[in-house]
Amino acid sequence: MKTLTVFTPTYNRVDLISRGYEALCRQSCHDFKWLIIDDGSNDNTGELAKSWISIDTFKCIDGGFEGLSKHVPWLEIRYCYKENGGLHTGYNKAAELMDTEICVCIDSDDYMPDDAVEIINKFWNEHRSDKLAGFIGLDYNEGKDEPIGGHIEEVREPIHLSEITTKLHHYGDTKMVIRVDLFKKVAPQPSFPGEKNFNPIYMILKIDQTHPWLTIDKNLCFVDYQETGMAANIFRQYVNSPKSFAALRRICMKQPKITTIRYMMEHLHYVSDKFLAKEPFSMFEEGVSKLLVCACYFPGWLLSKYIKLKAKK
Repeated sequence: MKTLTVFTPTYNRVDLISRGYEALCRQSCHDFKWLIIDDGSNDNTGELAKSWISIDTFKCIDGGFEGLSKHVPWLEIRYCYKENGGLHTGYNKAAELMDTEICVCIDSDDYMPDDAVEIINKFWNEHRSDKLAGFIGLDYNEGKDEPIGGHIEEVREPIHLSEITTKLHHYGDTKMVIRVDLFKKVAPQPSFPGEKNFNPIYMILKIDQTHPWLTIDKNLCFVDYQETGMAANIFRQYVNSPKSFAALRRICMKQPKITTIRYMMEHLHYVSDKFLAKEPFSMFEEGVSKLLVCACYFPGWLLSKYIKLKAKK
């Protein structure tokens, strides 16, 4: 059995995903498989993926197909097509299908350095523990020699995600390598009708509540942010998926080692999300501070108005 699953959620990225495939073919370590989750693309993503697989090994499976790469016959590829539901539903499907020990998400517009799988598997073999959620490496901008936000201190005493900023003072992009068994336990992430912008960090934060992480100061991914990506147009996402963001804020409030300021800010955004969802009378849900909700009521209303204004622009 392979140790690592590299999974790639994708939607209409046929013009970009080849770069990721080519990088996987160059990996110095072959102990991994590639899982593509197609979130309802209407381009030729499926046909492109099919063209990468050797005819002799091609096999149709439920919702897609699998086989060995015809370019490097050691690379196992599985392609799964699903109805469009948003990035978090792609993560849900990946959690359902994965059968390896650990996993890492490489977005369809990103790609791995040639030694990334080797770094990941070596580090995990050295530090494997049922007490860990996994470990955290770095993202680099495409074509750059420096990580986004700078290097990260390598810790050998496990930390929680909130401590990356408070303890390690790292504010840049990171890449998470996650234990698959824990991923499966927190999946599936819930969905709200009509909302597709529910960040899958929700599931990772749930894992973080019970299991901490190690860090490694290594490049695990080159990123190439797109104007249509989830990181773009955040104000529109707040407006289009307010119930999802409110649920995410509630999980953030429960983060281990969260600072008082961060805890208060999560309540402010939570109240704003409730106004955007037109649910101002359902703010006192389980796990929130009634005192802080009351204190944030008017500022949260103002924030919701500001977000609507920014979204229109």
